[in-house]
Amino acid sequence: MKNKVNKILKQNILPVLAPQLRRILTNLADNKLTDLVEIRLRANKPLVLELTQDELFIDQHGLIKEDIRQAYQVTPSDITDTLNLMTASSLYTVEEELKAGYLTLPGGHRVGLVGQVIRESNQIKRIKHISGLNIRLCQEIIGAADEVIRQIIAGNDDIYNTLIISPPRCGKTTLIRDLTRQISNGVSELNFKGLKVGVVDERSEIGGAYQGVAQNRLGMRTDLLDRAPKAEGMMLLIRSMSPDLIVTDEIGSKEDIKAVWEALNAGVRVITTIHGNNLADIRSRLNLKELLREDVFKRIIILSGRAGPGTIEKIIKR
Repeated sequence: MKNKVNKILKQNILPVLAPQLRRILTNLADNKLTDLVEIRLRANKPLVLELTQDELFIDQHGLIKEDIRQAYQVTPSDITDTLNLMTASSLYTVEEELKAGYLTLPGGHRVGLVGQVIRESNQIKRIKHISGLNIRLCQEIIGAADEVIRQIIAGNDDIYNTLIISPPRCGKTTLIRDLTRQISNGVSELNFKGLKVGVVDERSEIGGAYQGVAQNRLGMRTDLLDRAPKAEGMMLLIRSMSPDLIVTDEIGSKEDIKAVWEALNAGVRVITTIHGNNLADIRSRLNLKELLREDVFKRIIILSGRAGPGTIEKIIKR
């Protein structure tokens, strides 16, 4: 993992950082970056590196500091210069992405951003005066679903409808990404042939698409619909690509639930996720009650970060 993080930094992240930030991170000892998850840049605030279980404050020489007052203070020009490098100085070409509050880098790494929101007709038109960037490293883990795939296969050509419950940053997207890959390619040792998979990736997190092309490995029978609203995207895929399975992330709205029902009624299997700590945590959510009551999901997987991201607490079979 250490070499992988360093490779990601050198190939995809350092080239698009402002010069001073690039120098700081280049000087930081490699062994401190093993568990790097996010790089947080906030104007006039300390540079913060988010690790899996910790955070680091770094000074201008690339040294780790316990005293936050000694940490390098990110300047507004650091953010402006970084954003210009990320967009090749053409913000207008990524305006649609910026409206959603993020953009995607080559390699599938996502950059969240905040600033002044400009609204028009009760919708976000654009974000200007950007004051903060969150660079989130995309680290696909091949084999992350090995323990789960055996539990959700229903014969050599079918999958159980599956719901994954997880708190934030506990590996749910990593899990469904690898499930997608394995279900799409097939698993020969389990005599599973592989299915046509449609992925609705509203936030570009599953496929990590850059200019419409998935940067992560999603399998040979997978069709990716990037940045589409989940409900509309599910219906579009059913009409246009006839998937056997639809994979999407973080359902919750009435529209999402309705689309899940329509997919099921069309004979399409569904794997999806929802934020929560356990089954009891989501039973009280009005939009989900009927799905849970009807035992739509034959497999419910509960994740936590207890022993690191992706810890499987329980697999409920119904």
